[in-house]
This record gives sequence, structure tokens and C-alpha cells, in this order.
Amino acid sequence: MYWEEETSEESFSIPEEVIDLQFKVICSSLPVDHAWPLVQAIDKVLPWFSETQAGLHIIHCAESGNGWERPEQGDALLQLSKRTPLTLRLPAERAEDALALIGQTLDIAGHSMQILSAKKKKLAMTRFLYARYIAADPDLSEELFISWAVDELKQMGLRFKKILCGKNHQLQSPDGPIHTRSLMVAELSYEDAITLQEQGLGMHRSLGCGVFLPQKSF
Repeated sequence: MYWEEETSEESFSIPEEVIDLQFKVICSSLPVDHAWPLVQAIDKVLPWFSETQAGLHIIHCAESGNGWERPEQGDALLQLSKRTPLTLRLPAERAEDALALIGQTLDIAGHSMQILSAKKKKLAMTRFLYARYIAADPDLSEELFISWAVDELKQMGLRFKKILCGKNHQLQSPDGPIHTRSLMVAELSYEDAITLQEQGLGMHRSLGCGVFLPQKSF
């Protein structure tokens, strides 16, 4: 008789080859479209940042139940709370180097960000991931974008059951706008979810594209 027990993921341990480094900052406001000037400011302190697979978490303020929504205009301002962090996704061996940001004051398109301290965070153990920005060809229809994403994820060897495409968005850069779409990938194994967080999807990781986070609605 052959008997194979159902695989349990309860004992899964999150590897730490890639981590999120979360910085406590003092910054009252930033432009909504702040990725490029923020990365330029980071590069002045960490010249290796844009040349690696390091990723930026574009800063978002939580939408509230009393009517506030994130502005769509790139030059509109986000009002940051005292708890809003700056988070970088880094290879673990670069975490110590990135601590050079502590004590620096970054100039982000005329807005001051003082870096106070940092803490390491493991990647999320979840089966549902979401990326607000995936760099995409603006000529691709939603159907073709999903087909491209499915092919890319399968080439990475990932197993998943659902993909959902969301909003279009543009990030400004000196080379012209970067067209993006949001993407949810659902019902991954924990191991594959970690792989996707580690590797990301598509181009422009240092500008915040292809960086996956837990999908909190599941």
C-alpha cells in the first residue's frame, strides 16, 4: 500500500536571503509621484542601490473611512503620519550597507526626509500577494498583460490558482512615463510566495515596480 499524507505548511520557515529594511523617518509630506526623486536621493548615499535587485516600497498613506483617498495627480502631496516608514527590499547581505542612510536627511523634490533608525522585517508568509505597480507595455490589453504575467510566473516555476489585473498607473522618469498595472496573485504555496517576493516581476524594481506585498483583503 502507498499512502502519501497531505503536505502541511505549518512548519514552513521564512528564509532571510531577502528582507525588508524599514526605516523610521521624519517627513511631513511627499509628492504622490515621488519614486524617481526618492531613488535619486537614496542613490547619493547608497550608490549601489539602483544597480542591484533592491526594491523600493513606494510610500502610500492609508485611505480612511471618512472620505480621504490617495490623490491621482502626481504633483499632489501626500501628508505622512509619524508612523509612515521608508521601506527597502534588499538582499540580506546589503542590509548592513543600507544602514548608512541613518542620520541622513534626504531632499526629495524639495521635501525633507530625516532617517532616524531601522529594523529588519522578514518577508510575509502568505498565499495572496499584490503589487501596486508592474511595469507593462502600454499597448497591451488587460487580457494580454495577464497572459504575459502568467507566462513570466510559470517560467519562474511558481504555482498559483488565480491572477487578477487592476488599475493602470504611470510613474514619471527622465526617460518618460513608466506605464504600470497592479496585479494580484492568489493561492500560492508559502514557498512560492516567498520566491515571488524575493524576485519580483518585471522591470524597474528600484522605482517600486514588481514589489509584492501581502493582499490584506484575504
